[in-house]
Amino acid sequence: MAIKANIVIDQGADFTAEIELLDTDGDPYDLSDHTIAGSMRKNYASSTSVDFVCTPRQDPTTGYLFISLEDSVTSELEPGRYLYDVVIEDLSGVKTRVVEGVATITPGMTRA
Repeated sequence: MAIKANIVIDQGADFTAEIELLDTDGDPYDLSDHTIAGSMRKNYASSTSVDFVCTPRQDPTTGYLFISLEDSVTSELEPGRYLYDVVIEDLSGVKTRVVEGVATITPGMTRA
């Protein structure tokens, strides 16, 4: 079962969120030999998505991963609510949704 976590992304700014994953014993989840993918969509039926850049910490045994978007990506997003999730996949191909929630894009005023 995925962690529920809502995030706020400022339009036109770089975005990074750190996510801690724990195993069933409460220990850090070892992300070694896992791929990580995450994306957001306006709604479940939307055919277009925005993909996060997903990376584990330098030491993947800590259970931490980062999701991020560059300012060039966030500046193209329409303000409002989106749905997002992050999925990890192990070497045997088992995929697990680890976090999901609402991503709120807040409008920006500065055009740099």
